[in-house]
Order: sequence, then structure tokens, then C-alpha cells
Amino acid sequence: MATVKTVYLGDLRTENEHLQSGNKIITDAPTDNQGKGEAFSPTDLLATALGNCIMTIMGIKARDNGIDIRGTEIEITKIMASGPRRVAEVIVDFTFPKKGYTEEEKKLVESVAGISPVPLSLHPDLKQTIKFNW
Repeated sequence: MATVKTVYLGDLRTENEHLQSGNKIITDAPTDNQGKGEAFSPTDLLATALGNCIMTIMGIKARDNGIDIRGTEIEITKIMASGPRRVAEVIVDFTFPKKGYTEEEKKLVESVAGISPVPLSLHPDLKQTIKFNW
């Protein structure tokens, strides 16, 4: 069974429906690639998927070990390259709430950052820079 149904709306825009939930996401080409930049671009979603996948796996590890990381924020920066046009680097910068985590808790949560499905699925030439601010 399909996961997503996409319809091209014209003007470099798509509407994507997650079939299990019915949630929708619009994508738009970025302004530096002939688009309007009025929604996530496909490469924005790639960068977002990387950060969110890592957060999800860290959330599972934290929950399973009684560590509360609720409120953690992520800033995700996508760096493009040309020749060919591609995502060259994604910087995922985590800021955890000030909850007095022990060094052991920090190491435990950080230990799973690179072993979730999205980081492991991306081409090795794509630089993944992960930062932790405790």
C-alpha cells in the first residue's frame, strides 16, 4: 500500500497527503530555484526529516530510560551545493531544556543520534553535523 499520494498543483507546487492519517503538506520550489518559496521545499523536508528522525529515536531512548527531554528544540540548517544542485550539509542543532541531566543521561540520549533510519539512509557524501546543547 502506498504511503503518500502527491498531486502536482502547477507553478512548482505539490500537495502531499499522508494516506494513513489524511494529513497534508504543501511543497513549493524555493526562490533560488524558480519557485515562490511559500512552503517547505523538497530539500527542506529532507533536512527536516533528518532532524525529526534523530529526535524521535532520542525520544524513544529517553522515554525507555525515564529521562524527560520534553521541550527540546531543534534548529535545522540546510546548506546547498551546485554542480549538481544538491543538499551538501544539514546542521541539526539540539537545545535541551535545563533539567539537570547527568552526564550518563546525556551520553545515553546522544548515543542513538546517528543510528536512526533517515541518517542511515542518506548518501555518505551528505555531511550531517549534529550539535547538542545541554
